[in-house]
Amino acid sequence: MKKPKITVVGAGNVGGTTAQRLAEKDAYEVVLVDIVEGIPQGKALDISQAGPVCGYSTRVVGTNGYDETAGSSVAVITSGIPRKPGMSRDELLSTNAKIVKSVVSELVARSPEIILILVTNPLDAMVHVARRVSGLPKTKVIGMAGVLDSARMRTFIAAELGVPGHEVQAMVLGGHGDTMVPLPRYTTVRGKPVSDLMTKDRLNAIVKRTRDGGAEIVGLLKTGSAFYAPSASAVDMVEAIHKDEKRVMPCAVLCEGEYGLKDVVVGVPVKIGRGGAEEIVEYELTQEERAALNSSAGAVRELCAAVDRLMG
Repeated sequence: MKKPKITVVGAGNVGGTTAQRLAEKDAYEVVLVDIVEGIPQGKALDISQAGPVCGYSTRVVGTNGYDETAGSSVAVITSGIPRKPGMSRDELLSTNAKIVKSVVSELVARSPEIILILVTNPLDAMVHVARRVSGLPKTKVIGMAGVLDSARMRTFIAAELGVPGHEVQAMVLGGHGDTMVPLPRYTTVRGKPVSDLMTKDRLNAIVKRTRDGGAEIVGLLKTGSAFYAPSASAVDMVEAIHKDEKRVMPCAVLCEGEYGLKDVVVGVPVKIGRGGAEEIVEYELTQEERAALNSSAGAVRELCAAVDRLMG
């Protein structure tokens, strides 16, 4: 049986690692695209040569064009300039919007049924750009943010309590950045509410560290940003789509009335399956949580308005 084709655009740290993780699943054909000649080809060859050692036989193609992407079922878009120390996500807006516009146009022209997973920052605004450019239904344009933010929160809670990370379940909503909205009430450890297992002060400290998660890594690396956890999060979404898992994951999608939010891309719980973002799942929120989500959506609206002005 022919394996589904997954395209990864951008062969930097996030894209290259995403292609590697996909190859290791031995369930897909992987196309790695980058504008820099030699980089995607070299990384694709390196990933392929790891196959006999790691036990996979995935076909991995590196290319500087888009013809090889034709017939892709899913594309993970990581291309864009990286966030540098001291740089806000908002400062990335203009350059990355142009890159995403070009990439999406090329992909959709060759794969009109494709599902797009955006990783490029500022994440929520890039989903907005991709929706506007692609003309795809909202179910097929999804931002990878909440999966990563939730993974960070799960990691910090697991370390605090001395339990395996996979036994912690967490939910983080809102925009990807300073206005994200972690939901401790929907965070459990081995099925128990996390609020029963640690003090409010410790939990608040973890929430703050989750919010600052990306900036903390940027500060430590000095010359780059996170890529192991972001790539793992993107591949988790690809797997949920192709296995038709109907799994509820926090993702950035267009809201059209859900949570009282209209015509704005923001992180919410979404049922992910073969159709992409098949359904937004509405959790019951407290007044405080709803206010925080509204505030986060407001920040995203401003960003999207700015990108609309830039794109004309």
